[in-house]
Amino acid sequence: MLQKVATTGVDLGRVYGQTLQRIRDQEGSRSRLGTEVLMWVSHAERPLRIDELCHALAVEIDSTDLDPENITPQGTVLGSCLGLAVVDSETSTVRPIHYTLREYLSQPGVLPDAHRTLGQTCLTYLHYDQVKGLPADKGSNLEGMPFLEYSSLHWGDHARVELSDHAKSLALKLLSRYDSHISSLLLFDQIHGLSFHHLSHRLFPGLHCASYFGIDEIVAAFIEMEDCDINQEDHRGSTPLMLAAQQGNQWAVALLLARDDINPDKRDDYGATPLSRASSNGHEGSVRLLLARNDVNPNTQDNCGRTPLWYASELGREGVVRLLLARDDVNPENPNNYGTTPLWAASSNGHERVVKLLLARDDVSPDKPDNDGQTPLWAVSSNGHEGVVRLLLARDDVNPYKPDNDGQTPLWAASRMGHEQVVRLLLARDDVNPDKPDNNGQTPLWAASRMGHEQVVRLLLARDDVNPDKPDNDSQTPLWAASRMGHEEVVRLLLARDDVNPGKPDNDGQTPLEIASQRGDWPVIALLQSRITPRSGMD
Repeated sequence: MLQKVATTGVDLGRVYGQTLQRIRDQEGSRSRLGTEVLMWVSHAERPLRIDELCHALAVEIDSTDLDPENITPQGTVLGSCLGLAVVDSETSTVRPIHYTLREYLSQPGVLPDAHRTLGQTCLTYLHYDQVKGLPADKGSNLEGMPFLEYSSLHWGDHARVELSDHAKSLALKLLSRYDSHISSLLLFDQIHGLSFHHLSHRLFPGLHCASYFGIDEIVAAFIEMEDCDINQEDHRGSTPLMLAAQQGNQWAVALLLARDDINPDKRDDYGATPLSRASSNGHEGSVRLLLARNDVNPNTQDNCGRTPLWYASELGREGVVRLLLARDDVNPENPNNYGTTPLWAASSNGHERVVKLLLARDDVSPDKPDNDGQTPLWAVSSNGHEGVVRLLLARDDVNPYKPDNDGQTPLWAASRMGHEQVVRLLLARDDVNPDKPDNNGQTPLWAASRMGHEQVVRLLLARDDVNPDKPDNDSQTPLWAASRMGHEEVVRLLLARDDVNPGKPDNDGQTPLEIASQRGDWPVIALLQSRITPRSGMD
């Protein structure tokens, strides 16, 4: 019945409310069970598989281990919520009957204390003797413990929203010996992407975990401890401050920065600082706090030469870029180890608003190439971001014809990738040679033909200054390249030209027909045979 209601114009809020009341009116444990199922499907950080949910529902607060008899059969679990939750047949995850149910259940007061309940459930599970007994210095057998991963990775997400005194006590107890608990390895693995099975020593202390989740009360409790090492590094060199800044946990950042012994510019194993991590993720509040420090260098480069501004520009973090550019001591031109500047990075990724900010600076060179000789215009032409191409072409100090180290121009790059609108913009320029070959003798038409970009081929063939039969250094013509790759429509376009020789061989003596025959590409073979005459084959 609910499935039918969810697809009609019926007042779903009223239906959901009535059904929720019926769930609460059920006898015995079904009332609690149904309510908690709805808490999980509406407030969990990700959908739980049905086996995860069954184990989560079996947790009893303050118990010391999971009682297998508490694990309710799947049918009973789903039945307790009277059809409001179903199992997705493809993923085996439990989801609401309709997306509007999640919205309804997330409203204040509908399921009070949901995050408090879920957080306490996760923490209770992590304190079970069976879980604490798992070794944390090598790969462990997690079979039969389906709720361990979720509780390890997300207890802090729930505790950050709603932290009861009991949950705080459980959390502090867990984090006091966190580096020896299996959950620290699972969380470390998620953060750093390194398999915990291969790690065998101290990894992820409790303060790191609290800072990562941004649980301010627990961060405050930790830093008040006499033996707290505020600058301690995890296995990848990250400090608590770096993790808090990376996640945008502004109040945790402020608490950590208030310590006199904090090193706010400490680099991790990759050379990144808290500022670069905050900039990369666009956390403006944390960036402001860090920039207010005299002992933070806003130009620090990581091991790959990337500055905080470079990170922010590459990822389009406009607000952070504004903050950094407002500083007199920020160099907007610092390239990374590959020679790409912040403008190059922003252009390449099509971040138009960031490009405008950088182009407004007198100390930014809009045509500065990277180590491969590729300019910002080259990069953005290759990636097809039309708006940024227009911005760069509007500059008098941008050379639209500048080739990279391989002799490939922005037009060549756009043609190869099939970016029709960018090709149009470049062809509209009088200072662009549409027939310039790269170092291998391959023209923009050759590149577009090989890749089968029919519309770009049409644009180039419409030009009087494009030679449609120009061979590369191996004597392979655009027709040869298109025939080799089996691009029938491009072959058809080229064969429609009287100035294209269909029988022209390459340096190995192979004609377009022969190379197409090797592929067994009969449509292309038929097109070529229809054009080939004894005379054309001898040209």
